[in-house]
Order: sequence, then structure tokens, then C-alpha cells
Amino acid sequence: MRLVVARCAARYTGRLSAHLPLATRLIVVKADGSVLLHSDGGSYKPLNWMSPPCSLAVAEPSVEAAASGVTAVWHVQHAKSDDRLEIDLHDVLHDSAHELGVDPGLVKDGVEAHLQALLAEQIGLLGSGHVLVRREYPTPIGPVDILARDPDGRTVAVEIKRRGDIDGVEQLTRYLELLNRDPHLQPVRGVFAAQEIKPQARVLAQDRGISCVVLDYDAMRGVDDVGSRLF
Repeated sequence: MRLVVARCAARYTGRLSAHLPLATRLIVVKADGSVLLHSDGGSYKPLNWMSPPCSLAVAEPSVEAAASGVTAVWHVQHAKSDDRLEIDLHDVLHDSAHELGVDPGLVKDGVEAHLQALLAEQIGLLGSGHVLVRREYPTPIGPVDILARDPDGRTVAVEIKRRGDIDGVEQLTRYLELLNRDPHLQPVRGVFAAQEIKPQARVLAQDRGISCVVLDYDAMRGVDDVGSRLF
């Protein structure tokens, strides 16, 4: 992982357009190729980012840009779309790289682990005719919660969260990228399943062709009698 603290400005073009004016920010370049720009606020969310697969190229600034203080321009191009992130670096305050090694993955809490077990037992909640292949299907970046087959025999990868946000969709996207390289599994379709899915996560999932399923934890446990509800 590369960490760069610099005064920089950024432009994002493609499916949307956005601009970050000149300010001091943290730029994170991860081993999976993703590039993220962070400020000193906003919790864990980056101001802007490019998800893999993408490529990073460093270029010299134009004469006009150099005159305004730009020392280098980063061009981050997505491999499967026209999305492009350009970062103008001015003063670089810190630049370091660190080898983090293989991450063991997120250890799920009791509710998420129970949701996984329940969905494996009730795999028909994904749709009639789905069958379970296995739980915790291993990949080089961590296990996929559930691998299943749909009625047509196509592979389905399921990521399960208690509260579904953008990070969960990004995690499933990375799994799908790897799984779709396996000729024995491809094409692999993604399902994002959670008790609650935030609107932003749903929009991102739909944009990436990922289905969303809301899980009723109480009903799956047999605690709540859905048929007896008035509302």
C-alpha cells in the first residue's frame, strides 16, 4: 500500500463529473489497484476514488500547469469504462509504501454469521430453484459468504451484511472480479444480502449488475410469523 500526503487537486470524469479544489489530502494506492483520496474528516469515506480494475500512470504537467505549481499529474483510468480520475500533485509532504501481506478477512459478528447459516439453509430466499454450493468459498482475498447455483446452473456469489453499505458492495465487486476469472465458475452473478441496505449501496449495486436481497432475520429464525402481520 502506498500512502501519499500532498497538496493536490483532482478531477473525475465518466459516468459523473466531480472536482476537488487544491487542498492537503491523503492519497491511498492499494495493491488491488484502487486509488482513494481522503481528507482529515468524513470518517472512513474517501472524497473520491477509483475502484479496480484500473491503471495508474504518472505524467509531467503541462507548461501552464507547472507554472501554477503542479509537479506531477496522476492519470487513473478504469479498465472497463470511460471513468477517469486525474490528480494534480503540488507539494508532496509524505510518500511511503508498505507491504501489508495477505489479510485474513473480516471476522463477522454473531448476527452476520447466523444470517449466513440461515440463508444457506433457506437458499430459496434467493429465488426458486437456487441450490447451495458451499459456505465460505475461498478466494485469495478472503472467503465469499455463500456460493450457489441458480435454476439455469449459473454461479451466484452472495455477500451477507447486517447493514449493507457501499463498502460491502465494493467487497463483493472484488470477489466477483476474481471468481469470473475461473472458467469453471464464470459467469458469476453477485447478490448483496443484508437486513438493511442503504440507498447509496443499492444504487451502486444496481450499476454493477449486482442484485440486492433484504433479509428478515426474525422471520428466518422463525421468531416472527410473517403471515400474522397486519402491516
